[in-house]
Amino acid sequence: MAIVTIPNKPVSVNPLKQSQALGAALAFLGLKGTMPLFHGSQGCTAFAKVVLVRHFREAIPLATTAMTEVTTILGGEENVEQAILTLVEKAKPEIIGLCTTGLTETRGDDIERFLKEIRKRHPELDHLPIIFAPTPDFKGALQDGFAVAVESIVREVPKAGGVKTEQITILAGSAFTPGDIQEIEEMVKSFGLEPIFVPNLGASLDGHLEDDYRAVTVSGTTLPELRAVGSSAFTIALGESMRGAAKILQERFNTDYEVFRDLTGLEPVDEFLQALSVLSGNPVPEKYSRQRRQLQDGMLDTHFYLGAKRISLALEPDLMWSMIRFLQSMGACIHGAVSTTKSPLLDILPIKSVTIGDLEDLADIAVGSDLLIGNSNVNTIAKRLSIPLYRLGIPIYDRLGNGLFTKVGYRGTMEVLFAIGNLFIEQEESLMMQQWQHVMNKG
Repeated sequence: MAIVTIPNKPVSVNPLKQSQALGAALAFLGLKGTMPLFHGSQGCTAFAKVVLVRHFREAIPLATTAMTEVTTILGGEENVEQAILTLVEKAKPEIIGLCTTGLTETRGDDIERFLKEIRKRHPELDHLPIIFAPTPDFKGALQDGFAVAVESIVREVPKAGGVKTEQITILAGSAFTPGDIQEIEEMVKSFGLEPIFVPNLGASLDGHLEDDYRAVTVSGTTLPELRAVGSSAFTIALGESMRGAAKILQERFNTDYEVFRDLTGLEPVDEFLQALSVLSGNPVPEKYSRQRRQLQDGMLDTHFYLGAKRISLALEPDLMWSMIRFLQSMGACIHGAVSTTKSPLLDILPIKSVTIGDLEDLADIAVGSDLLIGNSNVNTIAKRLSIPLYRLGIPIYDRLGNGLFTKVGYRGTMEVLFAIGNLFIEQEESLMMQQWQHVMNKG
Protein backbone atom coordinates (compact mmCIF):
# COMPACT_ATOMS: atom_id res chain seq x y z
CA MET A 1 0.00 0.00 0.00
CA ALA A 2 1.40 3.36 -1.04
CA ILE A 3 0.97 6.70 0.72
CA VAL A 4 -0.36 9.15 -1.87
CA THR A 5 1.00 12.68 -1.44
CA ILE A 6 -0.24 15.88 -3.09
CA PRO A 7 2.27 18.73 -2.59
CA ASN A 8 0.81 21.89 -1.13
CA LYS A 9 2.10 24.54 -3.52
CA PRO A 10 0.20 27.28 -5.36
CA VAL A 11 1.42 26.51 -8.89
CA SER A 12 2.62 23.62 -11.01
CA VAL A 13 6.30 23.96 -11.87
CA ASN A 14 7.36 22.24 -15.08
CA PRO A 15 4.07 20.32 -15.51
CA LEU A 16 4.08 16.57 -16.02
CA LYS A 17 0.46 15.99 -16.95
CA GLN A 18 -1.33 16.58 -20.27
CA SER A 19 -4.89 17.90 -20.41
CA GLN A 20 -8.11 15.88 -20.34
CA ALA A 21 -9.11 17.36 -23.69
CA LEU A 22 -5.94 16.03 -25.31
CA GLY A 23 -6.68 12.57 -23.89
CA ALA A 24 -10.25 12.66 -25.22
CA ALA A 25 -9.01 13.74 -28.65
CA LEU A 26 -6.58 10.82 -28.67
CA ALA A 27 -9.44 8.41 -27.94
CA PHE A 28 -11.61 9.88 -30.71
CA LEU A 29 -8.70 9.53 -33.15
CA GLY A 30 -9.16 5.77 -32.79
CA LEU A 31 -12.54 5.93 -34.56
CA LYS A 32 -12.68 5.88 -38.36
CA GLY A 33 -13.95 9.00 -40.14
CA THR A 34 -13.83 11.10 -36.97
CA MET A 35 -13.05 14.76 -36.41
CA PRO A 36 -12.31 15.73 -32.79
CA LEU A 37 -13.76 19.20 -32.11
CA PHE A 38 -12.53 21.32 -29.20
CA HIS A 39 -15.05 23.79 -27.79
CA GLY A 40 -12.70 26.53 -26.69
CA SER A 41 -10.11 28.98 -27.94
CA GLN A 42 -7.80 28.27 -30.84
CA GLY A 43 -4.84 28.00 -28.49
CA CYS A 44 -6.30 24.98 -26.67
CA THR A 45 -6.61 23.09 -29.95
CA ALA A 46 -3.24 24.22 -31.29
CA PHE A 47 -1.44 23.00 -28.17
CA ALA A 48 -3.05 19.56 -28.31
CA LYS A 49 -2.37 19.28 -32.03
CA VAL A 50 1.31 20.15 -31.59
CA VAL A 51 1.75 17.55 -28.83
CA LEU A 52 0.15 14.77 -30.90
CA VAL A 53 1.91 15.69 -34.15
CA ARG A 54 5.31 15.78 -32.46
CA HIS A 55 4.68 12.45 -30.71
CA PHE A 56 3.25 10.43 -33.60
CA ARG A 57 4.82 12.43 -36.50
CA GLU A 58 1.55 12.10 -38.37
CA ALA A 59 -1.12 14.49 -39.64
CA ILE A 60 -3.59 14.88 -36.77
CA PRO A 61 -7.15 16.08 -37.56
CA LEU A 62 -8.39 18.51 -34.91
CA ALA A 63 -10.95 21.31 -35.16
CA THR A 64 -11.96 24.17 -32.87
CA THR A 65 -15.00 26.32 -32.18
CA ALA A 66 -12.55 29.26 -31.98
CA MET A 67 -14.04 31.05 -29.00
CA THR A 68 -13.02 34.72 -28.62
CA GLU A 69 -13.34 37.15 -25.72
CA VAL A 70 -16.73 38.32 -27.00
CA THR A 71 -18.23 34.87 -27.66
CA THR A 72 -16.95 33.65 -24.30
CA ILE A 73 -19.01 36.37 -22.59
CA LEU A 74 -22.10 36.17 -24.79
CA GLY A 75 -22.22 32.37 -25.09
CA GLY A 76 -20.72 29.68 -27.30
CA GLU A 77 -23.76 28.00 -28.85
CA GLU A 78 -23.41 29.80 -32.15
CA ASN A 79 -19.73 28.84 -32.38
CA VAL A 80 -20.53 25.17 -31.75
CA GLU A 81 -23.27 25.22 -34.37
CA GLN A 82 -21.14 26.96 -36.98
CA ALA A 83 -18.18 24.65 -36.34
CA ILE A 84 -20.33 21.53 -36.79
CA LEU A 85 -21.93 22.82 -39.99
CA THR A 86 -18.56 23.83 -41.42
CA LEU A 87 -17.06 20.43 -40.64
CA VAL A 88 -20.01 18.64 -42.25
CA GLU A 89 -19.60 20.75 -45.38
CA LYS A 90 -15.80 20.71 -45.66
CA ALA A 91 -14.53 17.52 -43.97
CA LYS A 92 -17.63 15.28 -44.20
CA PRO A 93 -16.93 13.34 -40.97
CA GLU A 94 -18.75 10.14 -40.06
CA ILE A 95 -18.43 11.03 -36.35
CA ILE A 96 -17.69 14.25 -34.47
CA GLY A 97 -16.10 13.98 -31.04
CA LEU A 98 -16.94 17.18 -29.15
CA CYS A 99 -14.62 17.99 -26.22
CA THR A 100 -14.93 20.90 -23.84
CA THR A 101 -11.94 22.86 -22.52
CA GLY A 102 -11.18 24.84 -19.39
CA LEU A 103 -12.53 28.04 -20.95
CA THR A 104 -16.02 26.76 -21.72
CA GLU A 105 -16.26 24.53 -18.64
CA THR A 106 -15.48 27.53 -16.44
CA ARG A 107 -18.18 29.52 -18.21
CA GLY A 108 -20.61 26.62 -17.74
CA ASP A 109 -21.84 26.08 -21.31
CA ASP A 110 -24.65 23.52 -21.43
CA ILE A 111 -23.33 21.50 -24.36
CA GLU A 112 -26.01 18.80 -24.24
CA ARG A 113 -28.71 21.49 -24.56
CA PHE A 114 -26.72 23.12 -27.37
CA LEU A 115 -26.65 19.85 -29.31
CA LYS A 116 -30.37 19.21 -28.88
CA GLU A 117 -31.26 22.67 -30.16
CA ILE A 118 -28.77 22.46 -33.03
CA ARG A 119 -30.27 19.15 -34.16
CA LYS A 120 -33.78 20.68 -34.03
CA ARG A 121 -32.68 23.49 -36.33
CA HIS A 122 -30.72 21.14 -38.63
CA PRO A 123 -32.49 17.82 -39.20
CA GLU A 124 -29.85 17.01 -41.83
CA LEU A 125 -27.55 16.22 -38.89
CA ASP A 126 -29.76 13.36 -37.68
CA HIS A 127 -27.52 10.77 -39.34
CA LEU A 128 -24.33 12.19 -37.79
CA PRO A 129 -23.20 10.86 -34.37
CA ILE A 130 -21.92 13.76 -32.25
CA ILE A 131 -20.27 12.29 -29.16
CA PHE A 132 -19.85 14.74 -26.30
CA ALA A 133 -17.04 14.34 -23.75
CA PRO A 134 -16.84 16.86 -20.86
CA THR A 135 -13.08 17.38 -20.43
CA PRO A 136 -12.13 20.48 -18.40
CA ASP A 137 -8.37 20.85 -18.55
CA PHE A 138 -8.16 22.53 -15.12
CA LYS A 139 -8.54 19.13 -13.46
CA GLY A 140 -7.66 15.52 -14.25
CA ALA A 141 -5.12 14.47 -16.86
CA LEU A 142 -4.75 12.72 -20.21
CA GLN A 143 -5.80 9.34 -18.80
CA ASP A 144 -9.01 10.82 -17.34
CA GLY A 145 -9.97 12.53 -20.60
CA PHE A 146 -9.32 9.36 -22.58
CA ALA A 147 -11.53 7.38 -20.21
CA VAL A 148 -14.33 9.98 -20.35
CA ALA A 149 -14.30 9.85 -24.16
CA VAL A 150 -14.50 6.04 -24.23
CA GLU A 151 -17.38 6.11 -21.72
CA SER A 152 -19.17 8.66 -23.90
CA ILE A 153 -18.62 6.46 -26.97
CA VAL A 154 -20.06 3.30 -25.40
CA ARG A 155 -23.07 5.24 -24.08
CA GLU A 156 -23.91 6.14 -27.69
CA VAL A 157 -23.69 2.54 -28.93
CA PRO A 158 -27.18 1.54 -30.16
CA LYS A 159 -29.05 -1.47 -28.85
CA ALA A 160 -28.34 -4.62 -30.80
CA GLY A 161 -30.16 -7.92 -31.07
CA GLY A 162 -28.57 -11.29 -30.35
CA VAL A 163 -25.14 -12.25 -29.06
CA LYS A 164 -22.23 -13.31 -31.26
CA THR A 165 -20.44 -15.92 -29.20
CA GLU A 166 -16.99 -15.38 -30.74
CA GLN A 167 -17.13 -11.57 -30.76
CA ILE A 168 -15.57 -9.68 -27.86
CA THR A 169 -15.22 -5.97 -27.17
CA ILE A 170 -11.80 -4.71 -26.08
CA LEU A 171 -11.66 -1.33 -24.36
CA ALA A 172 -8.07 -0.17 -24.70
CA GLY A 173 -6.89 2.55 -22.31
CA SER A 174 -4.50 5.43 -22.89
CA ALA A 175 -1.53 3.42 -21.60
CA PHE A 176 -1.57 1.26 -24.74
CA THR A 177 0.20 2.45 -27.89
CA PRO A 178 -0.93 1.72 -31.47
CA GLY A 179 1.80 -0.93 -31.59
CA ASP A 180 0.42 -2.45 -28.39
CA ILE A 181 -3.07 -2.64 -29.91
CA GLN A 182 -1.75 -4.44 -32.98
CA GLU A 183 0.07 -6.99 -30.81
CA ILE A 184 -3.03 -7.55 -28.66
CA GLU A 185 -5.21 -7.92 -31.76
CA GLU A 186 -2.87 -10.61 -33.11
CA MET A 187 -3.01 -12.45 -29.79
CA VAL A 188 -6.81 -12.35 -29.60
CA LYS A 189 -7.35 -13.42 -33.20
CA SER A 190 -4.96 -16.37 -32.79
CA PHE A 191 -7.58 -17.92 -30.46
CA GLY A 192 -10.31 -17.65 -33.11
CA LEU A 193 -12.00 -14.69 -31.43
CA GLU A 194 -13.30 -11.62 -33.26
CA PRO A 195 -12.26 -8.45 -31.39
CA ILE A 196 -13.80 -4.99 -31.70
CA PHE A 197 -11.39 -2.43 -30.25
CA VAL A 198 -12.85 0.76 -28.80
CA PRO A 199 -10.92 2.82 -29.73
CA ASN A 200 -8.58 1.21 -32.28
CA LEU A 201 -5.45 3.37 -32.34
CA GLY A 202 -3.59 0.42 -33.85
CA ALA A 203 -5.42 1.03 -37.11
CA SER A 204 -5.37 4.84 -37.14
CA LEU A 205 -2.07 6.01 -35.62
CA ASP A 206 0.36 3.21 -36.47
CA GLY A 207 2.09 5.33 -39.14
CA HIS A 208 1.05 4.09 -42.57
CA LEU A 209 0.61 5.80 -45.94
CA GLU A 210 -2.88 6.05 -47.44
CA ASP A 211 -3.75 6.14 -51.15
CA ASP A 212 -5.48 9.49 -50.78
CA TYR A 213 -5.80 12.31 -48.25
CA ARG A 214 -8.83 12.90 -46.04
CA ALA A 215 -9.37 15.64 -43.47
CA VAL A 216 -10.66 13.10 -40.94
CA THR A 217 -9.25 9.86 -39.53
CA VAL A 218 -8.95 7.28 -42.30
CA SER A 219 -8.79 4.16 -40.10
CA GLY A 220 -9.91 2.96 -36.70
CA THR A 221 -13.08 1.50 -35.22
CA THR A 222 -15.82 1.84 -37.85
CA LEU A 223 -19.44 2.86 -37.30
CA PRO A 224 -20.70 -0.67 -38.15
CA GLU A 225 -18.27 -2.08 -35.55
CA LEU A 226 -19.50 0.39 -32.93
CA ARG A 227 -23.09 -0.58 -33.69
CA ALA A 228 -22.15 -4.25 -33.21
CA VAL A 229 -20.60 -3.77 -29.76
CA GLY A 230 -23.91 -4.59 -28.07
CA SER A 231 -23.75 -8.08 -29.57
CA SER A 232 -20.38 -8.97 -28.03
CA ALA A 233 -20.29 -11.98 -25.74
CA PHE A 234 -17.66 -10.49 -23.42
CA THR A 235 -15.77 -7.27 -22.68
CA ILE A 236 -12.07 -7.03 -21.92
CA ALA A 237 -10.98 -3.75 -20.33
CA LEU A 238 -7.28 -2.97 -20.70
CA GLY A 239 -6.23 -0.65 -17.90
CA GLU A 240 -8.03 0.22 -14.66
CA SER A 241 -9.24 3.49 -16.22
CA MET A 242 -11.43 1.45 -18.61
CA ARG A 243 -13.43 -0.18 -15.80
CA GLY A 244 -16.09 2.55 -15.96
CA ALA A 245 -16.71 2.00 -19.67
CA ALA A 246 -16.89 -1.77 -19.12
CA LYS A 247 -19.51 -1.24 -16.41
CA ILE A 248 -21.58 0.88 -18.80
CA LEU A 249 -21.59 -1.94 -21.36
CA GLN A 250 -22.55 -4.42 -18.64
CA GLU A 251 -25.46 -2.23 -17.53
CA ARG A 252 -26.67 -1.58 -21.07
CA PHE A 253 -26.19 -5.00 -22.66
CA ASN A 254 -25.65 -7.36 -19.71
CA THR A 255 -22.15 -8.12 -21.04
CA ASP A 256 -19.73 -9.63 -18.53
CA TYR A 257 -16.27 -8.09 -18.35
CA GLU A 258 -12.80 -8.55 -16.93
CA VAL A 259 -10.19 -5.84 -16.30
CA PHE A 260 -6.53 -6.50 -17.11
CA ARG A 261 -4.50 -3.74 -15.49
CA ASP A 262 -1.30 -4.54 -17.34
CA LEU A 263 0.03 -6.78 -20.12
CA THR A 264 3.77 -6.29 -19.57
CA GLY A 265 5.67 -9.04 -17.80
CA LEU A 266 5.57 -12.80 -17.61
CA GLU A 267 2.69 -13.24 -15.16
CA PRO A 268 0.28 -10.64 -16.66
CA VAL A 269 0.71 -12.07 -20.17
CA ASP A 270 0.24 -15.62 -18.86
CA GLU A 271 -3.04 -14.55 -17.22
CA PHE A 272 -4.26 -12.80 -20.37
CA LEU A 273 -3.55 -15.76 -22.64
CA GLN A 274 -5.20 -18.12 -20.18
CA ALA A 275 -8.30 -15.92 -20.14
CA LEU A 276 -8.42 -15.92 -23.95
CA SER A 277 -8.10 -19.70 -23.93
CA VAL A 278 -11.06 -20.02 -21.53
CA LEU A 279 -13.16 -17.55 -23.55
CA SER A 280 -12.51 -19.26 -26.86
CA GLY A 281 -12.28 -22.86 -25.70
CA ASN A 282 -9.06 -23.18 -27.71
CA PRO A 283 -5.56 -23.98 -26.39
CA VAL A 284 -2.79 -21.39 -26.32
CA PRO A 285 -1.04 -21.42 -29.73
CA GLU A 286 2.41 -22.99 -29.76
CA LYS A 287 4.05 -19.76 -30.97
CA TYR A 288 3.33 -18.15 -27.61
CA SER A 289 4.97 -21.03 -25.77
CA ARG A 290 8.15 -20.32 -27.75
CA GLN A 291 7.86 -16.56 -27.15
CA ARG A 292 7.44 -17.26 -23.45
CA ARG A 293 10.65 -19.29 -23.39
CA GLN A 294 12.42 -16.48 -25.25
CA LEU A 295 11.24 -14.01 -22.61
CA GLN A 296 12.43 -16.28 -19.81
CA ASP A 297 15.86 -16.43 -21.43
CA GLY A 298 15.83 -12.65 -21.83
CA MET A 299 14.97 -12.23 -18.16
CA LEU A 300 17.94 -14.43 -17.23
CA ASP A 301 20.21 -12.34 -19.49
CA THR A 302 19.11 -8.99 -18.07
CA HIS A 303 18.44 -9.59 -14.39
CA PHE A 304 22.12 -8.88 -13.59
CA TYR A 305 21.66 -5.36 -14.94
CA LEU A 306 18.24 -4.59 -13.40
CA GLY A 307 18.61 -6.29 -10.02
CA ALA A 308 18.68 -3.82 -7.08
CA LYS A 309 18.72 -0.82 -9.42
CA ARG A 310 16.97 2.29 -8.05
CA ILE A 311 14.43 3.58 -10.55
CA SER A 312 12.23 6.71 -10.45
CA LEU A 313 9.15 7.09 -12.64
CA ALA A 314 6.90 9.94 -13.82
CA LEU A 315 3.90 8.38 -15.56
CA GLU A 316 0.10 8.28 -15.79
CA PRO A 317 -1.40 5.89 -13.16
CA ASP A 318 -2.26 2.97 -15.49
CA LEU A 319 1.17 3.06 -17.09
CA MET A 320 2.92 3.49 -13.74
CA TRP A 321 1.16 0.42 -12.30
CA SER A 322 2.28 -1.68 -15.25
CA MET A 323 5.92 -0.55 -15.14
CA ILE A 324 6.31 -0.79 -11.36
CA ARG A 325 4.95 -4.32 -11.30
CA PHE A 326 7.24 -5.33 -14.15
CA LEU A 327 10.37 -3.69 -12.73
CA GLN A 328 9.83 -5.21 -9.32
CA SER A 329 9.42 -8.64 -10.91
CA MET A 330 12.95 -8.12 -12.29
CA GLY A 331 14.38 -7.26 -8.88
CA ALA A 332 14.56 -3.48 -9.37
CA CYS A 333 13.78 -1.06 -6.51
CA ILE A 334 11.39 1.85 -6.98
CA HIS A 335 13.23 4.91 -5.69
CA GLY A 336 10.50 7.47 -6.43
CA ALA A 337 7.19 7.81 -8.24
CA VAL A 338 5.33 10.88 -9.50
CA SER A 339 1.97 10.59 -11.23
CA THR A 340 -0.49 12.96 -12.85
CA THR A 341 -3.95 12.30 -11.44
CA LYS A 342 -5.88 10.41 -8.78
CA SER A 343 -6.55 6.72 -9.39
CA PRO A 344 -7.50 3.74 -7.21
CA LEU A 345 -4.30 2.10 -8.45
CA LEU A 346 -2.06 4.61 -6.69
CA ASP A 347 -3.28 3.56 -3.24
CA ILE A 348 -2.43 -0.09 -3.85
CA LEU A 349 0.93 0.36 -5.57
CA PRO A 350 3.47 -1.98 -3.91
CA ILE A 351 5.78 0.92 -2.96
CA LYS A 352 6.13 3.24 0.04
CA SER A 353 4.79 6.44 -1.50
CA VAL A 354 3.71 8.15 -4.72
CA THR A 355 3.36 11.87 -5.39
CA ILE A 356 0.66 13.45 -7.56
CA GLY A 357 2.70 16.35 -8.80
CA ASP A 358 4.94 17.84 -11.46
CA LEU A 359 8.47 17.47 -12.77
CA GLU A 360 9.85 19.70 -10.03
CA ASP A 361 8.72 17.02 -7.58
CA LEU A 362 10.41 14.38 -9.71
CA ALA A 363 13.67 16.34 -9.75
CA ASP A 364 13.67 16.36 -5.93
CA ILE A 365 12.68 12.71 -5.55
CA ALA A 366 14.94 11.31 -8.27
CA VAL A 367 18.27 12.25 -6.67
CA GLY A 368 20.23 9.03 -6.18
CA SER A 369 18.35 7.04 -8.85
CA ASP A 370 20.04 4.77 -11.36
CA LEU A 371 17.35 5.28 -14.04
CA LEU A 372 14.48 7.64 -14.81
CA ILE A 373 11.35 6.62 -16.74
CA GLY A 374 9.08 9.25 -18.25
CA ASN A 375 8.30 11.28 -21.35
CA SER A 376 10.72 13.51 -23.25
CA ASN A 377 10.14 16.41 -20.87
CA VAL A 378 12.03 14.41 -18.22
CA ASN A 379 15.19 14.55 -20.32
CA THR A 380 16.26 17.91 -18.88
CA ILE A 381 16.17 16.46 -15.36
CA ALA A 382 18.01 13.33 -16.50
CA LYS A 383 20.82 15.40 -18.00
CA ARG A 384 21.09 17.66 -14.97
CA LEU A 385 21.34 14.66 -12.61
CA SER A 386 23.45 12.58 -15.06
CA ILE A 387 20.95 9.72 -14.91
CA PRO A 388 19.90 7.72 -18.00
CA LEU A 389 16.30 8.13 -19.18
CA TYR A 390 13.99 5.46 -20.60
CA ARG A 391 11.35 7.33 -22.58
CA LEU A 392 7.76 6.24 -22.02
CA GLY A 393 4.39 7.97 -22.21
CA ILE A 394 3.26 11.09 -24.09
CA PRO A 395 4.88 13.16 -25.50
CA ILE A 396 8.05 11.60 -26.83
CA TYR A 397 9.34 14.09 -29.38
CA ASP A 398 13.05 13.20 -29.55
CA ARG A 399 12.69 9.59 -30.70
CA LEU A 400 11.17 7.97 -33.80
CA GLY A 401 8.69 5.11 -34.05
CA ASN A 402 6.39 5.96 -31.13
CA GLY A 403 3.36 4.74 -33.05
CA LEU A 404 4.77 1.24 -33.47
CA PHE A 405 6.53 0.90 -30.11
CA THR A 406 5.28 -2.23 -28.33
CA LYS A 407 5.53 -3.12 -24.64
CA VAL A 408 2.79 -5.77 -24.27
CA GLY A 409 2.83 -9.53 -24.71
CA TYR A 410 5.95 -11.61 -24.49
CA ARG A 411 7.57 -9.84 -27.46
CA GLY A 412 6.77 -6.36 -26.17
CA THR A 413 8.06 -7.23 -22.70
CA MET A 414 11.34 -8.35 -24.26
CA GLU A 415 11.57 -5.05 -26.14
CA VAL A 416 11.26 -3.09 -22.90
CA LEU A 417 13.59 -5.44 -21.05
CA PHE A 418 16.42 -5.21 -23.56
CA ALA A 419 16.05 -1.44 -24.02
CA ILE A 420 16.40 -0.81 -20.27
CA GLY A 421 19.20 -3.37 -19.96
CA ASN A 422 21.10 -1.68 -22.79
CA LEU A 423 20.80 1.68 -21.02
CA PHE A 424 22.50 0.21 -17.96
CA ILE A 425 25.22 -1.36 -20.12
CA GLU A 426 25.90 2.01 -21.75
CA GLN A 427 26.01 3.65 -18.33
CA GLU A 428 28.54 1.10 -17.05
CA GLU A 429 30.72 1.52 -20.16
CA SER A 430 30.62 5.29 -19.77
CA LEU A 431 31.69 5.07 -16.13
CA MET A 432 34.51 2.67 -16.99
CA MET A 433 35.72 5.03 -19.71
CA GLN A 434 35.68 7.98 -17.30
CA GLN A 435 37.67 5.99 -14.75
CA TRP A 436 40.18 4.92 -17.40
CA GLN A 437 40.64 8.50 -18.58
CA HIS A 438 41.12 9.60 -14.97
CA VAL A 439 43.84 6.98 -14.47
CA MET A 440 45.53 7.95 -17.74
CA ASN A 441 45.49 11.64 -16.83
CA LYS A 442 47.06 10.94 -13.43
CA GLY A 443 49.69 8.78 -15.07
